[in-house]
Amino acid sequence: MENIENILKQRLSGAQLKEFNRIYYGTEVIKELEVNETSKVRSKENNFTLAAYSFSASKEEIRKPNKVRLGLIQHSIVYTTDNTIPDQRQAIFDKIRPIIEVAASEGVRILCLQETWPMPFFLCTKEKKKWADFAESAIDGPSTLFLSKLAKKYEMVIVSPILESDGGVWWNTAVVIDEEGNYLGKHRKNHLPSVGSFSETAYYAPGNTGHPVFKTKYANIAVNMCYGRHHALNWLMFAENGAQIVFNPSATIAEFGQSFWGVEARNAAIANSYFTCSINRVGTEEFTVGNETKTRTYYGSSYVSAPDGSRTPCLSNEKDGLLVAEIDLNLCRQVKDKWGFRMTARLDMYAKEINESLENKIVY
Repeated sequence: MENIENILKQRLSGAQLKEFNRIYYGTEVIKELEVNETSKVRSKENNFTLAAYSFSASKEEIRKPNKVRLGLIQHSIVYTTDNTIPDQRQAIFDKIRPIIEVAASEGVRILCLQETWPMPFFLCTKEKKKWADFAESAIDGPSTLFLSKLAKKYEMVIVSPILESDGGVWWNTAVVIDEEGNYLGKHRKNHLPSVGSFSETAYYAPGNTGHPVFKTKYANIAVNMCYGRHHALNWLMFAENGAQIVFNPSATIAEFGQSFWGVEARNAAIANSYFTCSINRVGTEEFTVGNETKTRTYYGSSYVSAPDGSRTPCLSNEKDGLLVAEIDLNLCRQVKDKWGFRMTARLDMYAKEINESLENKIVY
């Protein structure tokens, strides 16, 4: 099905379109950024959607605008899952490279890829040994080495979600590479689902890195991995630790929450006065397990939300894409000053009551 946002846009105009935009996107006029002609050509040649938008902040007397361009990449796998692991991974590398090059040409300074981007999301197969070679080192694994060169070349911070292997333990991990191509740190997924065929606890351990915020050259960023978006306190702690932008790289299908995909990260942006970036993989992945064929189809729809509640349109729900968003970080404090959410949060009260609740918890 065509993206529902495009369907509505085609059928509304004038005052009706402005009113729809005001309610649905939080702004009457969606601010599209001009992209250069070379980027348009390259996106067509490499068969991915290119979209670019901007968020503005009010002019201040003391602080200058603090603008930074973000890039979100959603993509499908390339080879079928019965190909060799090195071939599957290299094909994805080859697909991603031109998309990152276009992002660089559009001035992107912080870029995030989808959850476990260099591999199929094989967690529905109930197999582990077969896929072990996809697990890699966060510091010097093939994905980090590949992206480090691009990060350095384009002076770009890159968030790389991978399947990490460390000391014989697997983790669902987001690696952060700085603008000089150096390993800056990592965050391991805090909340692991066991819903339907998403039995992630059978594959890797729950995160032990807490809620790190990475102070990069361009902004303070954090990563809330996929299922973690369903947990309000997960979002909260990144705010408490100073995040200005929180990325949510995901791999999620229609049966598991597509109806609230556009709600949770946007709510988190409002509640915590930071920008949120939602990235979801796209395409259908097929696996053969014994005599059974299992498939998963991902719906893409990546988007960016601002602390004032406005958001961009989504990328396609069926096609590879690059979303560029120019944000002004000054908006974070402006919204805090206006709404006072942080000032009125009463976190000390909740901390006390949560501790009391845990101490008196009845297990049925």
